[in-house]
Amino acid sequence: MALNGRTALITGANRGLGRSMALTLAEAGVRVALVARDVEQLNAVAAEARRLGAQAEVFRTDISDESQVGQLERDVLAKLGPVDILINNAGINVRKFCVDLALAEWMSVLNTNLTSAFLICRSFVPHMKGRGYGRIINIASIMGHISFPMRTAYSASKAGLMGFTRALALELAADGITVVSISPGPFATEMTIPLMTNPEINEQFMSKTPMRRWGKPEEIGKLGLYLCSEDAGFVTGTDIVVDGGWCAQ
Repeated sequence: MALNGRTALITGANRGLGRSMALTLAEAGVRVALVARDVEQLNAVAAEARRLGAQAEVFRTDISDESQVGQLERDVLAKLGPVDILINNAGINVRKFCVDLALAEWMSVLNTNLTSAFLICRSFVPHMKGRGYGRIINIASIMGHISFPMRTAYSASKAGLMGFTRALALELAADGITVVSISPGPFATEMTIPLMTNPEINEQFMSKTPMRRWGKPEEIGKLGLYLCSEDAGFVTGTDIVVDGGWCAQ
Protein backbone atom coordinates (compact mmCIF):
# COMPACT_ATOMS: atom_id res chain seq x y z
CA MET A 1 0.00 0.00 0.00
CA ALA A 2 3.10 2.28 -0.10
CA LEU A 3 2.54 3.63 3.41
CA ASN A 4 5.98 2.91 4.79
CA GLY A 5 7.31 6.01 6.50
CA ARG A 6 3.93 7.68 7.03
CA THR A 7 2.78 8.82 10.47
CA ALA A 8 -0.70 8.15 11.86
CA LEU A 9 -2.49 9.42 14.94
CA ILE A 10 -5.27 7.17 16.25
CA THR A 11 -7.61 8.18 19.07
CA GLY A 12 -9.15 5.46 21.19
CA ALA A 13 -6.23 3.28 20.14
CA ASN A 14 -6.21 1.31 23.37
CA ARG A 15 -8.80 -1.28 22.35
CA GLY A 16 -11.38 -2.45 19.83
CA LEU A 17 -11.47 -0.92 16.38
CA GLY A 18 -8.86 1.71 17.25
CA ARG A 19 -6.39 -0.95 18.31
CA SER A 20 -7.06 -2.96 15.14
CA MET A 21 -6.51 0.04 12.87
CA ALA A 22 -3.35 1.04 14.72
CA LEU A 23 -1.81 -2.42 14.44
CA THR A 24 -2.81 -2.85 10.79
CA LEU A 25 -1.10 0.44 9.93
CA ALA A 26 1.92 -0.46 12.05
CA GLU A 27 2.29 -3.71 10.12
CA ALA A 28 2.31 -1.62 6.92
CA GLY A 29 5.29 0.37 8.20
CA VAL A 30 3.40 3.39 9.54
CA ARG A 31 4.63 5.21 12.65
CA VAL A 32 1.73 5.36 15.11
CA ALA A 33 0.79 7.92 17.73
CA LEU A 34 -1.54 6.06 20.09
CA VAL A 35 -3.96 8.29 21.98
CA ALA A 36 -6.36 7.48 24.81
CA ARG A 37 -6.75 7.97 28.55
CA ASP A 38 -5.85 4.40 29.58
CA VAL A 39 -2.05 4.36 29.48
CA GLU A 40 -1.73 0.72 30.55
CA GLN A 41 -3.78 -0.48 27.58
CA LEU A 42 -1.99 1.94 25.25
CA ASN A 43 1.39 0.59 26.34
CA ALA A 44 0.25 -2.94 25.49
CA VAL A 45 -0.81 -1.85 21.99
CA ALA A 46 2.45 0.05 21.55
CA ALA A 47 4.42 -3.09 22.46
CA GLU A 48 2.51 -5.06 19.80
CA ALA A 49 3.15 -2.34 17.21
CA ARG A 50 6.87 -2.34 17.99
CA ARG A 51 6.99 -6.12 17.59
CA LEU A 52 5.64 -5.51 14.10
CA GLY A 53 8.61 -3.24 13.45
CA ALA A 54 6.88 0.13 13.73
CA GLN A 55 7.70 3.14 15.85
CA ALA A 56 4.90 3.61 18.38
CA GLU A 57 4.46 6.42 20.88
CA VAL A 58 1.85 6.67 23.64
CA PHE A 59 0.02 9.89 24.49
CA ARG A 60 -2.37 10.03 27.43
CA THR A 61 -4.96 12.64 26.44
CA ASP A 62 -8.54 13.59 27.12
CA ILE A 63 -9.36 14.53 23.53
CA SER A 64 -12.50 16.39 24.56
CA ASP A 65 -10.33 18.92 26.41
CA GLU A 66 -9.06 21.77 24.23
CA SER A 67 -5.92 22.44 26.26
CA GLN A 68 -4.94 18.76 26.32
CA VAL A 69 -5.36 18.49 22.55
CA GLY A 70 -3.09 21.52 22.18
CA GLN A 71 -0.47 19.79 24.31
CA LEU A 72 -0.94 16.60 22.28
CA GLU A 73 -0.19 18.56 19.12
CA ARG A 74 3.07 19.84 20.56
CA ASP A 75 4.10 16.44 21.93
CA VAL A 76 3.36 14.52 18.71
CA LEU A 77 5.21 17.06 16.56
CA ALA A 78 8.21 16.85 18.87
CA LYS A 79 8.35 13.04 18.85
CA LEU A 80 7.07 12.09 15.40
CA GLY A 81 6.85 15.21 13.28
CA PRO A 82 3.81 16.12 11.13
CA VAL A 83 0.99 13.60 11.00
CA ASP A 84 -0.12 12.21 7.60
CA ILE A 85 -3.11 10.19 8.82
CA LEU A 86 -5.73 11.09 11.44
CA ILE A 87 -8.16 8.46 12.71
CA ASN A 88 -10.83 9.87 15.01
CA ASN A 89 -12.07 6.69 16.62
CA ALA A 90 -12.64 7.44 20.31
CA GLY A 91 -16.25 7.31 21.41
CA ILE A 92 -18.58 6.71 24.35
CA ASN A 93 -22.28 6.04 24.83
CA VAL A 94 -24.76 6.77 27.61
CA ARG A 95 -27.85 4.59 27.22
CA LYS A 96 -30.75 6.55 28.71
CA PHE A 97 -34.07 7.84 27.50
CA CYS A 98 -33.87 11.46 26.36
CA VAL A 99 -36.02 12.71 29.26
CA ASP A 100 -33.66 11.05 31.75
CA LEU A 101 -30.38 12.36 30.28
CA ALA A 102 -28.58 14.95 32.35
CA LEU A 103 -27.08 17.80 30.35
CA ALA A 104 -23.63 16.74 31.58
CA GLU A 105 -24.18 13.24 30.14
CA TRP A 106 -25.40 14.64 26.83
CA MET A 107 -22.40 16.96 26.58
CA SER A 108 -19.99 14.16 27.54
CA VAL A 109 -21.15 12.04 24.59
CA LEU A 110 -21.17 14.96 22.14
CA ASN A 111 -17.77 16.23 23.29
CA THR A 112 -16.08 12.82 23.11
CA ASN A 113 -17.65 11.61 19.87
CA LEU A 114 -17.92 14.82 17.84
CA THR A 115 -16.18 17.84 19.33
CA SER A 116 -12.98 15.85 19.81
CA ALA A 117 -12.78 15.23 16.04
CA PHE A 118 -13.04 18.97 15.46
CA LEU A 119 -10.32 19.68 18.05
CA ILE A 120 -7.97 17.04 16.64
CA CYS A 121 -8.46 18.20 13.05
CA ARG A 122 -8.08 21.86 13.96
CA SER A 123 -4.75 21.10 15.62
CA PHE A 124 -3.24 18.66 13.12
CA VAL A 125 -4.68 19.53 9.70
CA PRO A 126 -2.53 22.69 9.28
CA HIS A 127 0.58 20.47 9.48
CA MET A 128 -0.87 18.11 6.83
CA LYS A 129 -1.38 20.83 4.24
CA GLY A 130 1.13 21.51 1.48
CA ARG A 131 2.46 17.96 1.39
CA GLY A 132 0.26 16.52 -1.37
CA TYR A 133 -1.15 13.74 0.79
CA GLY A 134 -3.35 13.40 3.84
CA ARG A 135 -5.98 11.01 5.18
CA ILE A 136 -8.65 11.62 7.80
CA ILE A 137 -10.93 8.77 8.87
CA ASN A 138 -13.78 9.44 11.28
CA ILE A 139 -15.40 6.41 12.91
CA ALA A 140 -19.14 7.03 12.90
CA SER A 141 -21.77 4.31 13.37
CA ILE A 142 -24.86 2.83 11.77
CA MET A 143 -26.58 4.63 14.68
CA GLY A 144 -26.08 7.77 12.61
CA HIS A 145 -28.24 6.18 9.88
CA ILE A 146 -30.77 4.26 11.99
CA SER A 147 -31.25 4.16 15.73
CA PHE A 148 -32.64 2.51 18.85
CA PRO A 149 -34.37 3.97 21.88
CA MET A 150 -31.94 5.31 24.49
CA ARG A 151 -29.47 6.40 21.81
CA THR A 152 -30.41 10.08 21.38
CA ALA A 153 -27.01 11.48 22.36
CA TYR A 154 -25.03 8.77 20.59
CA SER A 155 -27.02 8.94 17.34
CA ALA A 156 -26.86 12.73 17.33
CA SER A 157 -23.09 12.66 17.76
CA LYS A 158 -22.53 10.12 14.98
CA ALA A 159 -24.87 11.83 12.52
CA GLY A 160 -23.05 15.07 13.31
CA LEU A 161 -19.71 13.38 12.66
CA MET A 162 -20.88 12.41 9.17
CA GLY A 163 -21.88 16.00 8.43
CA PHE A 164 -18.52 17.20 9.73
CA THR A 165 -16.82 14.67 7.42
CA ARG A 166 -18.58 15.92 4.31
CA ALA A 167 -17.89 19.60 4.99
CA LEU A 168 -14.23 19.02 5.91
CA ALA A 169 -13.72 16.91 2.78
CA LEU A 170 -14.79 19.86 0.65
CA GLU A 171 -12.48 22.21 2.53
CA LEU A 172 -9.43 19.97 2.07
CA ALA A 173 -9.93 18.42 -1.39
CA ALA A 174 -7.65 20.91 -3.10
CA ASP A 175 -4.85 19.97 -0.67
CA GLY A 176 -4.98 16.30 -1.64
CA ILE A 177 -6.35 15.39 1.80
CA THR A 178 -9.26 12.95 1.82
CA VAL A 179 -11.85 12.80 4.59
CA VAL A 180 -14.06 9.72 4.99
CA SER A 181 -16.26 8.30 7.72
CA ILE A 182 -16.83 4.62 8.44
CA SER A 183 -20.10 3.44 10.00
CA PRO A 184 -19.60 0.06 11.67
CA GLY A 185 -22.51 -2.14 12.61
CA PRO A 186 -22.24 -4.89 15.25
CA PHE A 187 -18.56 -5.67 15.78
CA ALA A 188 -16.96 -8.09 18.19
CA THR A 189 -14.96 -5.87 20.54
CA GLU A 190 -14.37 -5.63 24.27
CA MET A 191 -17.36 -3.30 24.58
CA THR A 192 -19.77 -5.75 22.94
CA ILE A 193 -18.77 -8.91 24.84
CA PRO A 194 -21.69 -8.46 27.31
CA LEU A 195 -24.07 -8.32 24.33
CA MET A 196 -22.53 -11.26 22.51
CA THR A 197 -22.55 -13.50 25.58
CA ASN A 198 -26.19 -12.76 26.43
CA PRO A 199 -28.19 -15.21 24.27
CA GLU A 200 -31.33 -13.04 24.14
CA ILE A 201 -29.54 -9.80 23.30
CA ASN A 202 -27.19 -11.56 20.88
CA GLU A 203 -30.18 -12.92 18.97
CA GLN A 204 -31.75 -9.46 18.84
CA PHE A 205 -28.64 -8.18 17.08
CA MET A 206 -28.21 -11.20 14.83
CA SER A 207 -31.86 -11.08 13.75
CA LYS A 208 -31.17 -7.64 12.25
CA THR A 209 -27.86 -8.68 10.66
CA PRO A 210 -28.41 -10.59 7.40
CA MET A 211 -24.92 -12.10 7.54
CA ARG A 212 -25.75 -13.55 10.98
CA ARG A 213 -22.40 -12.82 12.56
CA TRP A 214 -20.51 -10.08 14.37
CA GLY A 215 -17.93 -8.13 12.42
CA LYS A 216 -14.25 -8.75 13.06
CA PRO A 217 -12.16 -5.73 14.13
CA GLU A 218 -9.51 -6.60 11.55
CA GLU A 219 -12.11 -6.04 8.82
CA ILE A 220 -12.24 -2.37 9.81
CA GLY A 221 -8.44 -2.32 10.13
CA LYS A 222 -7.98 -3.51 6.55
CA LEU A 223 -10.57 -1.06 5.25
CA GLY A 224 -8.69 1.71 7.02
CA LEU A 225 -5.46 0.54 5.39
CA TYR A 226 -7.04 0.79 1.95
CA LEU A 227 -8.48 4.24 2.66
CA CYS A 228 -5.02 5.45 3.68
CA SER A 229 -3.41 4.15 0.49
CA GLU A 230 -2.79 6.03 -2.74
CA ASP A 231 -5.38 3.73 -4.36
CA ALA A 232 -8.10 5.52 -2.35
CA GLY A 233 -7.03 9.02 -3.33
CA PHE A 234 -10.35 9.69 -5.09
CA VAL A 235 -12.51 8.52 -2.14
CA THR A 236 -13.57 11.50 -0.07
CA GLY A 237 -16.59 13.16 1.51
CA THR A 238 -18.52 9.92 1.93
CA ASP A 239 -19.54 7.40 4.58
CA ILE A 240 -18.80 3.69 4.23
CA VAL A 241 -21.25 1.40 6.01
CA VAL A 242 -19.81 -1.90 7.27
CA ASP A 243 -22.70 -3.68 8.94
CA GLY A 244 -23.30 -7.14 7.44
CA GLY A 245 -26.33 -5.82 5.58
CA TRP A 246 -28.19 -4.23 8.53
CA CYS A 247 -28.93 -0.88 6.86
CA ALA A 248 -29.87 -2.49 3.54
CA GLN A 249 -33.18 -3.69 5.02
